[in-house]
Amino acid sequence: MAPEIPEDITASDLDQEVRAELLSLARDIAEKVARHLVAAGQIIDEDSEVALLHAIAARRLASRIAVVREAVGLAAYAAGDWTTAIAELRTYHRMTGRQTHLAELADCERALGRPERAIDLFRGADTANLEKAGAIELLIVAAGARGDLGQHDAAVAMLQVKELTGDDDAEWAARLRYAYADALLAAGRRDEAREWFARAATIDEEQVTDAAERLLELDGVTIEGDDEFEDEDEDGEDRERAADTSDSDRADDEDDLDADDEFDDEDDLDDEDDEDEDGEDRERAAVDAPGSDRADEDDEDDLDEDAPVAVAETDVNTDALRDERDEKAQADEYVGEAGEDKPQA
Repeated sequence: MAPEIPEDITASDLDQEVRAELLSLARDIAEKVARHLVAAGQIIDEDSEVALLHAIAARRLASRIAVVREAVGLAAYAAGDWTTAIAELRTYHRMTGRQTHLAELADCERALGRPERAIDLFRGADTANLEKAGAIELLIVAAGARGDLGQHDAAVAMLQVKELTGDDDAEWAARLRYAYADALLAAGRRDEAREWFARAATIDEEQVTDAAERLLELDGVTIEGDDEFEDEDEDGEDRERAADTSDSDRADDEDDLDADDEFDDEDDLDDEDDEDEDGEDRERAAVDAPGSDRADEDDEDDLDEDAPVAVAETDVNTDALRDERDEKAQADEYVGEAGEDKPQA
């Protein structure tokens, strides 16, 4: 599905030279293609994915128009669709015979992990017929490909061209000096790299590079505001983690307390049972102890039960003593009688 074209976009917004290439199309189709191309060009820096969809929609309507294939290739390059960008830009070159986008093609080859092909594109380019900006961009990409291969000294040598110290107002001047500084730093030439980062930052009014930031980094300078925000974020995360840990610990403590309370309740119940048993034992011991009411009652019962036996025993003893006295008296009498009858010697 093709994306909707904003109503405020008209075919007249397209560059007149590009519109001339659409004259071979039917008027209504040409107008729609033109509007898709304008929409793609307006948002390619903000939303390259949607820009690519607009360009593809134009290609469905006019695939034999070179400018349409160029638009698809550039939108795909911006969106990071390297394979599509290579295919469309090569098609554009074949259809026009121009070598306008060699730098983009070489950069796509680098992105796909093929730096050798990027260097081959640089070697095979007809630099005499290239625009200055295109030639410088292709040189920068080729030097980067040398760096990808670990050939840092070769990259530095490639970038030592007369344009490096030439026109400061050229649109490519800041990018060329930045690339040279980056190559020097990769080659271990830190002091020279710092100098060229500074020179790049001086002329980079549009801030197409991050030369100023790289210069501060080499000087060991950090922006305090960023560090403070990072520290605040870290502190906030630490506090959140601490709060979560504290809540978890409190929950664990509450669980432990609940468990301890359960155990304590069980222990208290056991202790109460033990106390009840001990109390009953103590009560029984107190009741049975000598001098207690129950013990006295028991003793009285024992005395009452034993009393008849004691009286009976007393009666038996008295009768025995009486018998003994009677027997003794009888014996005395017998002795006396015997003494009387005993013959005299």
